[in-house]
Amino acid sequence: MRILLAVLLAIGSIVVDYHYRQLDRLRSALSVVAYPVYYTADLFTTLARKLQGHLITEEELRRSNRSLYRDNLVLRARLQQLEALEAENLRLRDLLGSSLRLGNRVLIAEVMGVTLNPYRQQIVIDRGTASGVFVGQSVLTADAVMGQIIRVGPRSATVLLITDASHGLPVQVERNGLRAVARGMGDVQRLELSHLPRNADVRTGDFLMTSGLGSRFPSGYPVARVAAVHQEFGQPFVTAIAEPLTHLHRSREVLLVWTLLPSPLVGKLTVGTDRDSREAP
Repeated sequence: MRILLAVLLAIGSIVVDYHYRQLDRLRSALSVVAYPVYYTADLFTTLARKLQGHLITEEELRRSNRSLYRDNLVLRARLQQLEALEAENLRLRDLLGSSLRLGNRVLIAEVMGVTLNPYRQQIVIDRGTASGVFVGQSVLTADAVMGQIIRVGPRSATVLLITDASHGLPVQVERNGLRAVARGMGDVQRLELSHLPRNADVRTGDFLMTSGLGSRFPSGYPVARVAAVHQEFGQPFVTAIAEPLTHLHRSREVLLVWTLLPSPLVGKLTVGTDRDSREAP
């Protein structure tokens, strides 16, 4: 009888939560209780990383500084070209009379917990409603799209990765603009583009970008690279396998994105941190 009552209570809770969203407050309260646990578990990794930083030799620091200096010169030279191209693009789009979103405000967050298995591809970050985080918000890394927020607490949030088996991301092929949906496969290194027409122009090595459809992810962000294209004999569709461009299982910091309306700050990116707020190109 106890087991039967527990099963009925569990099924009833699932139905109520799915249809009426009545357990969101309870889930938010439990996230506050769980936050110290995540923080304590993450504390040892943070201390180890800081200790490793103190043990770096002076020669390694000098070598790293020289490499960063050279990279900075190259990136600054490329930035000048990008600014000229962006200005030209703005002029052309103004002539066409199209609406344009000029920039994104982003907030840096750190990963506190990771769940990577075939049934759940999620991470927990150290930002919540206190920082303005909301359900459905886009999450990126420095390389590509990572996922979206599915649950938010006052001081933490849960991110559903693009490789989760329940996630679908509207994308387009950078080379020709072909639109498709990249679905997760429960593997952090693979995405699937299924039910493509047999004559679809998809090739190994093609880059996939967010298409902006669905109004969830901003358009133009890199997602993955096509690794293989399968076309079985007698089947009307083609399946493509893509590899995410970001290291989902190794990323330590992530970016939470707010898409902004047109403003005078063309080409600027506002970066928020705990200690300061600054503009970065």
